[in-house]
Amino acid sequence: MAACTTMIVGPYDFTYVPVDAGTFEIATWQHLTNASDPVHIYIEGDGYAFDRHGRPTRNPTPRTHFMRNLASRDDATNVIYMARPCQYIRGPNCDVSDWTNGRFSNDVIKSMYTAVKTVAKGRPIVFIGYSGGGFVSGALIKKYPDLNVKKWVTVAGVLNHADWTEYFDDAPLNKSITMNGLPHIDQLHYIADGDTVVPNHLSRKWAHPSDIVVVPNARHDSFPGLEPDLN
Repeated sequence: MAACTTMIVGPYDFTYVPVDAGTFEIATWQHLTNASDPVHIYIEGDGYAFDRHGRPTRNPTPRTHFMRNLASRDDATNVIYMARPCQYIRGPNCDVSDWTNGRFSNDVIKSMYTAVKTVAKGRPIVFIGYSGGGFVSGALIKKYPDLNVKKWVTVAGVLNHADWTEYFDDAPLNKSITMNGLPHIDQLHYIADGDTVVPNHLSRKWAHPSDIVVVPNARHDSFPGLEPDLN
């Protein structure tokens, strides 16, 4: 079965590039102008994985543009917005488990690694991971030390999915890998003081206090005026 693609118009100076990443094809929007400068890679959250009744959806493509908009405001020479598997492109290997209990599976993380390697082309990397994309980016750093990651930034990031599902009394993500302890790397974690999706205390449990920035008047998917420190 051929891939089903949801075309979304990206920022005017970004180019839509689907990336062959093994099991999955990953949707990216890229603004690359320098062959050696670091590349800022924005990794999307879990998207529209569940409907308002808590049932898995058939298409996890995000319904909000928060992360793409954040990437579009980055004035670095190299910026990439990277979707998660099965978002925007639903290929023949996509299964509902890839955005539910297997959203952080070995296959998912390996495909994200392949996509990152392909687009970075050896440049130093700064990861910016939103919500579940925070876990994905952290897992990439821990699992694949060959990635030249200089800084890890999360926005409303899930830092430990086992704690997260347990807090909400949700079913554990039993097809996903775990990450016990955060990567030892320069990092910042932006949390919203009004976040009910990833409560603040879950971030504080894992991240060092000096690595946490509380953003006032923010919610899980709304950080007005956020300009993350990516240096």
